[in-house]
Amino acid sequence: MKTGLRVLVVWGIGFGVTSVMGADWSRFRGPEGNSVVEQSTHPVKWAEDSHVAWKVKIPGRGWSQPVVAGDKIFVTTAVAENEEKPKRFDSGLPVGARDATQDVYEWKVYCLLASTGKILWEDTTYKGMPAQPKHRGNTYASESPVTDGERVIVSFGGKGLTCYDLAGQRRWEKNLGAYPMQAGWGTGSSPVIYGDSVLIQCDNEQKSFLVALNKKTGDEMWRVDRDEKSNWSTPYLWKNKLRTELVVAGGKKMRSYDPTTGKLLWEMAGSGRTSVSPVGNDELLFVDSVYSFMGSPGRFAAIRAGASGDISLPDENTLTNEFVAWSLMFKSYRNSSPLLYKDCLYMLEQSGGIVRCFDAKTGKLHYQQRLPESPGFTASPWVNDGKIFLLDDAGITTVIEPGPEYKFIASNQLSDEFFWTSPAVVGDQLLLRGLQHLYCIRN
Repeated sequence: MKTGLRVLVVWGIGFGVTSVMGADWSRFRGPEGNSVVEQSTHPVKWAEDSHVAWKVKIPGRGWSQPVVAGDKIFVTTAVAENEEKPKRFDSGLPVGARDATQDVYEWKVYCLLASTGKILWEDTTYKGMPAQPKHRGNTYASESPVTDGERVIVSFGGKGLTCYDLAGQRRWEKNLGAYPMQAGWGTGSSPVIYGDSVLIQCDNEQKSFLVALNKKTGDEMWRVDRDEKSNWSTPYLWKNKLRTELVVAGGKKMRSYDPTTGKLLWEMAGSGRTSVSPVGNDELLFVDSVYSFMGSPGRFAAIRAGASGDISLPDENTLTNEFVAWSLMFKSYRNSSPLLYKDCLYMLEQSGGIVRCFDAKTGKLHYQQRLPESPGFTASPWVNDGKIFLLDDAGITTVIEPGPEYKFIASNQLSDEFFWTSPAVVGDQLLLRGLQHLYCIRN
């Protein structure tokens, strides 16, 4: 291991939603998987010359979200000498997969000190040819790491998983196999930790499965086959009023499993494929599957706690049943996961800069607002100190008030690089990852 990156320092709840206060940002969308942080405040306004505490250039490409354990930030990347720079809007294109198997890559992990951005250690986890092609808008480091405060587990899709202790020593490695993905688009589903297990969704065109590994040893604890094709969603641990469920989104069906055994609890037919992760509260779970390119609309649905068996709706015109509180059909595409906060549910479109706000209990549309300067959204929104933050692909973060009416607070923009990664929040620090840099925003 070695260090060597240059650091530029520039000083300058409601409806049963669980929030966090200064906790480690341990996985994709934070410790509760919902991107809601209260009573811990990062700035509302910032710019390149204002409230950027530090800025670190990260080599290579990676859309993985940083995770934080204590005073340590972990971020992954894949480095190749000749990799093509992605173009804006690449993230939504259905065509143009680029076979990068002729490039030699280094898959790397960096550990940074949260207060200053100083590189504490780095490691090249793998080096060689990619195991599979990817879309030119994807990266070979799109899966976010996960940490329990003692170890950090990184996933690089077809290259495998590696567990490190926080000092950078490898503890175990596991290769789950490389499988063909739809149109050669590559992988993107991040692992999550539950108890002593790390849970990985491996949906692909050949042999989809869900697997639990022992987080301390990497040994397999259980595995279930999935009748699915390629998906890129990250599983969600739904802590409702009755039990904790492992909800795994799919294009064919949304499914819920017992996170301890892998037993199927319920399933509901979806449509097409999905990249977004579910979110929920004590009463309801919200799932989203985007429309297929064959023309079928995607279903956005609210599922009641206590569901069991097959709860599928028979056709596009049937919108509710015993366990489906409400559902809507959309012919649009989303990469951002929905945000649930104070009885409202927020959905961001991949193109056009469109924000929709729904009543979470009924599905009623409160408003649909287009942000005129926004090209669209790939990063997921978040809540901090009672305000909602929307980071678009161009690096513009729009801040709005929560509630059934659209109320603008502020707009912030960083340098001209792409922002397709969801943020991390810890204490008074906001971590934003662009195409080339990791930014720390702080009062």
